[in-house]
Amino acid sequence: MVSPTSTVDLSAPLGRPRVMGVVNVTPDSFSDGGRWVEPDAAVAHGLRLLADGADILDIGGESTRPGATRPLLAEELARVVPVIGALAENGAVVSVDTMRAEVASAALEAGAVVVNDVSGGLADPDILRVVADAGATYVAMHWRAHSEHMRDFAVYDGPGGVVGAVCRELGERLRAATSAGIAPERIVLDPGLGFAKEAEHNWQLLAGLADLAALGHRLLVGASRKSFLGALLADTDGVPRGVEEREHANTALTAHLARCGVWGIRVHDVRAAHDALRVVRRLEEEA
Repeated sequence: MVSPTSTVDLSAPLGRPRVMGVVNVTPDSFSDGGRWVEPDAAVAHGLRLLADGADILDIGGESTRPGATRPLLAEELARVVPVIGALAENGAVVSVDTMRAEVASAALEAGAVVVNDVSGGLADPDILRVVADAGATYVAMHWRAHSEHMRDFAVYDGPGGVVGAVCRELGERLRAATSAGIAPERIVLDPGLGFAKEAEHNWQLLAGLADLAALGHRLLVGASRKSFLGALLADTDGVPRGVEEREHANTALTAHLARCGVWGIRVHDVRAAHDALRVVRRLEEEA
């Protein structure tokens, strides 16, 4: 297979984090409730995010919200491949959000250049070989179990707490990825906010990004619209803020992540993210 990344350099510095726009092609996503499940709607949404300045579009056909059940392989393929092909033809840099080797392979053939694997190769180890053979960029996220059971694994009692555990477990995923032949410079790490994590774990990870960066790889952070933000913004009765009413908090967090030097942020509102990054950049010019 010819490397799909031969003309796409995702390691070149931009002076800011890359903005990865989310396109969920699922009927049961926590963030948009299936709004883009039809291919035409998903493509149109992706093009809007592209116009708003998305550097990468992340196309996912499997909901990973807590408690979600997995789609059949054929369902996931039918959801993502046409959308990836259409967006790549329109000039988008496309990522596929999948844990399956077969989906990663088909997505790369359709024009994706990034495989965003929330399981870091644990759900389907063969995905590492697919990525290595393609020469694609690989995002390895911290993960412990599928959505149906991940709440049972949100325990971090070992040395260093959640930050220490995530560093150790991502280190294991790094070794697996490089052993499979993925070039180290093509690996991006993601702390997996919300995946087998309680709200406090997420805040501790965000405060400990320097420890994660010490693993020596670029970092992608996906906090957009997640429940720990809703809990932070709960009303006086303790009711969490609704999913689509968490964007202001995520915009503030985007500015913080820019100051932390992360490689990428995964967001639903690309325009808001760019607004925050422009403010940070302008202040840096005065420093």
